[in-house]
Amino acid sequence: MKQIVNQIVQFLQQGIEAIFKFVQYIWTWSFGQIISIFQSNWQALPIWKIVILAIVVLAIIYVLYKTAIRLWKAAEQILQSFIAALSVLVNILPLIVIAGLIAAAGGFIIKNVNF
Repeated sequence: MKQIVNQIVQFLQQGIEAIFKFVQYIWTWSFGQIISIFQSNWQALPIWKIVILAIVVLAIIYVLYKTAIRLWKAAEQILQSFIAALSVLVNILPLIVIAGLIAAAGGFIIKNVNF
């Protein structure tokens, strides 16, 4: 049983690691593109390109704002889920202790009591 649980945990760790690597690649590429936009030589551009650049910058700011709001909501949900999981673990702890005591008592009786 322990081996199955370890394999499931290892599989989940590998999946989460792959997801985080993918997110890291996308994150790095996106911010590289954003930084290159801000490093543009604004003085050398014609007015119509400056207008497009300003629209692009505003769009980037809007999208990053929306991303921050979604990320905040996700962080709240993750925290609530973590607290709920801990609450369940604490609530079932007495039952686990009772099961352990029953097993210990049964083992004691089996080993030490002779009729």
